Amino acid sequence: MYSKIRIKELRPINVEGGYLIDGFPSMGFASAIATESMIQTSHFSVAGIIDSDSFPTISVVKEGKPNYPTRIFVNDDLKVSIFLSYLTIHESLHRSIARTMLKWAKKQKIELVVSSVAVKSLGGLGGMVAVGNTDSAREKLKKSGLKILQHGTIPGIPGMLLNEGSITNQDVIVVLFQTDGTGPDFRSSAELCTGIAKLIPGTSC
Repeated sequence: MYSKIRIKELRPINVEGGYLIDGFPSMGFASAIATESMIQTSHFSVAGIIDSDSFPTISVVKEGKPNYPTRIFVNDDLKVSIFLSYLTIHESLHRSIARTMLKWAKKQKIELVVSSVAVKSLGGLGGMVAVGNTDSAREKLKKSGLKILQHGTIPGIPGMLLNEGSITNQDVIVVLFQTDGTGPDFRSSAELCTGIAKLIPGTSC
């Protein structure tokens, strides 16, 4: 059954020609930790919330204030937006979330969507690898210095972003990073954050 994903913008957003980072966790919370690190280091601010009747009903309290667990952060100067979630989303919602993300990216005239997926082994490839869904996305990968995945399977929201983005001609890059998937993996988070920073100028961890 289709579940409606709602986005409410809390302030004006202008990231035209910029970037959108998918911070929904895949396996473990390395992606959420990495994007949280980038938000704190590169001075992002809350610009919107993402919600659905199918999301768990929780509030995340930070510095005494309640927050939606899934929010949009934006750095206006860098033209970078982040969809950050502390929720592990059921796979039945992955398609809806990916389509919502791409629809928002089109509305904001985003140039590149960057996502990530955790794997338990990179099969001796050594370091992170990534895949782009269009010729221009693959050209961006070459310039970044990240290794390009030639064969493999990308599950979940990142996989849907690649496929749907190909149809709508939205550049999408998915970074694959290694983690054991047990508890917070700060080493993997740091490596992922560094990899994303190679793709998005001005960001750091």
